[in-house]
Parts: sequence; structure tokens; C-alpha cells
Amino acid sequence: MGHRPPALLAAVSIDVVRSGRRLLHEVNLQVAAGEHWALLGPNGAGKSTLMAILGARGHPTTGTVDVLGKRLGRVDMRELRTHIGHVDPRWRIDIPLTAHEVVLTGLTNTPELDRRHHYTEAEHRHADELLELLGMTARRESLWPVMSQGERGRTLIARALMPRPALLLLDEPATGLDLAAREKLLTGIDQSRSEVPDLASVLVTHHLEDLPTSTSHAMLLRDGRVVAAGPVDVALTSSTISRCFDHDVVVRRADGRWAAVAA
Repeated sequence: MGHRPPALLAAVSIDVVRSGRRLLHEVNLQVAAGEHWALLGPNGAGKSTLMAILGARGHPTTGTVDVLGKRLGRVDMRELRTHIGHVDPRWRIDIPLTAHEVVLTGLTNTPELDRRHHYTEAEHRHADELLELLGMTARRESLWPVMSQGERGRTLIARALMPRPALLLLDEPATGLDLAAREKLLTGIDQSRSEVPDLASVLVTHHLEDLPTSTSHAMLLRDGRVVAAGPVDVALTSSTISRCFDHDVVVRRADGRWAAVAA
């Protein structure tokens, strides 16, 4: 049996209580380099709360969280976030940047180009390489306001990869995409993971159909508690998904992709 590499993310027995409501209860999660986790559950399960903590945007009420070797509560959260790639399709931009410029903003984790940062030729080349990887070369000079939702999603993945993070968080990246745009996005995610074999990632979704084929592990949440967690073939079964969503379904997998139908 192979030795599992050290965890880049380690959440141990975390609870989150807000305004007297327990949003997470006794959640444990370890994500190692090269692992690609899916985080699934119904609305209100606690997915967004957990992702905020994993992304160094909040603290647990009890328990410990280590992100990239840094213990939350003992580290500058803002500085730590610069080492985490974060993809959020709801990301807002108020000025018309090109796709290339949006990718460059990933270096400073800012909503626009930072005038204090001198963008080198190597950084411009890296941005173009990421756009090519995500199938966006032809749209390099397209302005953000006129991009399709799918093009924005792929550009945001390139942006998140720009600082060469060890950890990538994807918050419902397929939200609002049609079938073709979703497939292009998932292909781009698979390709980016292949190009950076040590990259670790966590992807949140409500739908099995939105999982890339490179998904290696999964955690199911319901009412703030873990229903199942571990290697994807163990965690994503008809039984666990039915319990998680409180609805009898049959989970099927073909050609590396998942689907759920009513039992």
C-alpha cells in the first residue's frame, strides 16, 4: 500500500456555531497533494461554511484547521489566502479587463491590475500558457463583460492557477452553464490537474454530473455532519447519496463520469 503524502489541508473535529446555530459538527477532513476532493450535499448542508474555513476566510468555533502547514488563528489570514487558488463564478469585476488581464490579477489576488506590481514577460507568458491550457487562447483579448458564463469560468480557473498554488478551491464552478459550456469547463479542470500533478483541490457542487473525471475523493455533508468521506468509489454510492439528499437514487458511473437517477 502506498504512503499517503502529508496533508495540505487538515481539519480536525471542527464545529462552527453562528448566532446559536450549529452549522458544522465534528467535521474531519484531510486533503493531500495530488488529491481532488468533491464536496456535495443539499442546500444548507454546510458546504459554503466549510469552504470558507478551508479557504482561510473564517475560523471554526472549536477544533483545529491547518492550511498549507499554517494553523488558522496563528497566521495572517490575508497573506495565507494569496497562496490558495479560489474559483468563484460569482466573482465580480467593475472594470472591463481582458481575459489575459483577468488572469494576471491572480498574482495579486485583486479585482483589477495592481499598479504597484511590475508584471514581467515571464508572467505574461505564464498567463497565456494557462489560457491555452483552458482553451481560451482565441478569447485572450475578449473583455470580461462580453464573455459567456463558460468563458468566464475557464478564465477564473486560469486566474486561480496563475500564482502556482498548491491548493485550488472551486466553489460550484459549473453554476449557470449550459451542457456544452459545462463539458468544456470540466475538461479544462481535468487538464489543469493533469498538468500540475501535485495540485490538491476541493470542488463544491450539488450535482454528480458536475464532477470532473479526475475526482479522487469525496465528502458528503448533511445538516452540518459528514455522511461519508474517503476515496470516491467508497464515498459516492447509491446508499450514501440517498442518505445525504434524503431521496432514494441510483448512482451510475460510466467513462469516469457520474449520474444519479431516481430509484
